[in-house]
Amino acid sequence: MTDLIETQSPKRRITDPAEALAALERAIPGLADHRRAEPAALDWALIEESLGTALPSDYKYLAEWYPTFAIGDYILVGLPEPGEEHQMLRDIHSALAVLVEAWLVPELGLLPHPAPGGLLPWAESDESDKFMWSTAGEAPQQWRVTVASRGGAWWHYEGGTVQFLAELCEGTLEPWGLRMVDPEVTPC
Repeated sequence: MTDLIETQSPKRRITDPAEALAALERAIPGLADHRRAEPAALDWALIEESLGTALPSDYKYLAEWYPTFAIGDYILVGLPEPGEEHQMLRDIHSALAVLVEAWLVPELGLLPHPAPGGLLPWAESDESDKFMWSTAGEAPQQWRVTVASRGGAWWHYEGGTVQFLAELCEGTLEPWGLRMVDPEVTPC
């Protein structure tokens, strides 16, 4: 049975998307080399309407400035591309189906989105670790990151997506159940 470990909290939750992205760019040398010259115009209304919820502003800001990338050939951060928002939605729905079929533990309160507070995937590792939002809270900026490692460990991080990636890459976050992350970036 899967055990829910604990919750990690940052010393200070970064709420400004630009500040969070700057922290990620500091944590991953070379990431800024792949930054778009101008932010991409993404159809967030289409994505959010289809999902039935708004998404966290730090994630949206990251997606506007960066294409999909891998961190350390380990974590794939899938981001929408202009004109390909439907593909992102298919990927999310596919990931949700996998969560329902093989990962979620209803007796621990781990339910898929759109259940109240349900989990909504945003990334995964090459070892099938899952990175999701717990969609509880009045606004997406309050959502926490939930991690499900392939080894069965589940845990929460009380910060945003981009801050989570930054702290994981710089080593200030305990990688419970995850392997250490090499802070190199590969565009996909």
